[in-house]
Amino acid sequence: MSELFILQNQEKLFLGKQNNWLDGRDLGALFKTAHKDEAINQMFEASSKDYRQRIKVISCAANEKGLPLIDPEIMPEPLPKVGKDLLDQLEPAAQEAAPEQFTQDQEQTELASETPVA
Repeated sequence: MSELFILQNQEKLFLGKQNNWLDGRDLGALFKTAHKDEAINQMFEASSKDYRQRIKVISCAANEKGLPLIDPEIMPEPLPKVGKDLLDQLEPAAQEAAPEQFTQDQEQTELASETPVA
């Protein structure tokens, strides 16, 4: 097995190939390199684009497919998937907000109908 370098920010998210921050569930989408100097250059570029990022280089072993073997202790909480996970989170909030919005619209309609027009 060889050694790979990946980048992780202060929120325990990993840098992806598309310069986005990922939770590490899809190992193929992570930025990884066998060269530490490349990882340091990428860390510098990423922190230059967003100065609030505190990025560190992490060394890890590679599996037989060339993907990083990440220690479970440094893994973040899984991010919600754009599909079903996100919809499941948004539905209760939308249901709670909908009745309130309806009553506000209803009150405005009632007030408008009560106001005499000169």
